[in-house]
Formats: sequence, structure tokens, C-alpha cells
Amino acid sequence: MTDESYIKVSDVMTREIRTIDLMATVREALRSMEEGGVSSLVIERRDSSDEFGMLVIGDVAEHVIAKNHSPDRVNVYEIMSKPVVTLDEDMHIKYAIRLLQRFSLSRGLVTDHNRELVGIVTRRDMVLRYAKEDAGPV
Repeated sequence: MTDESYIKVSDVMTREIRTIDLMATVREALRSMEEGGVSSLVIERRDSSDEFGMLVIGDVAEHVIAKNHSPDRVNVYEIMSKPVVTLDEDMHIKYAIRLLQRFSLSRGLVTDHNRELVGIVTRRDMVLRYAKEDAGPV
């Protein structure tokens, strides 16, 4: 990759973010995921000093289905990940990829300089974009 190519996280992120309240049931979360065609939801913060949470489909598989719990009786807050890794919108994607890889994460939340949520980005999308910029079309 040339020094002139600086790909920011904001260049790759998805701005449409599906959120859910932490008191929602897992059934409601699954319904929202299906409706949005996504495999993760951001858990709404209680206030600006709170940290973001996230629920991914793997959490449901591990903590609800594998344990034979009812998705109607488990609330999102019981199985969500919190806090989650956030990436600054201006961070270079090569560093964002390294950070997600270090923690074995497939995605991260993107925040602006005021810690406001502005998007979500996947490691997959960043790797593909990095490879494309480095060597031309993949």
C-alpha cells in the first residue's frame, strides 16, 4: 500500500445502525435482526457516560439456544457484550483491522470525536477494501 492511500474507518463503515433497548427480550432482538437483515444490534446507552453494548447472533447461539433457554425469558442485557471496542472514525483501517484481530472481533462500533455513534464496521469489509487499494481489483 502506498503512503498516499489513507483509508479511514469512516470510508468503509455502514452508517445505518440497528439499536435495541437493553431490556428487550432476545426474541425481540432476533426479530429486529431478521427485519434488518443484520447479525448484530447495538445496545442503546442509558446516558452519554454509559458505554455501548452489542448483541451478535453468536451470543444468542451460545447463551440461549445452546443452554436451552427461552428467547422470551432472556433479556438482551443478560447476554450482550459490554463495553465493546469502539473505533474513531478517522482511524486508518489497517490499525482498526489490527485492533479487531487482537481481540478476535469481527466488527467494531465507530464513533466521532464526541464519542457519538456514527457507524459500524466489519473486519471483513476493511480487509477487502485494504486489499483492493493495495493491489487494485481483487
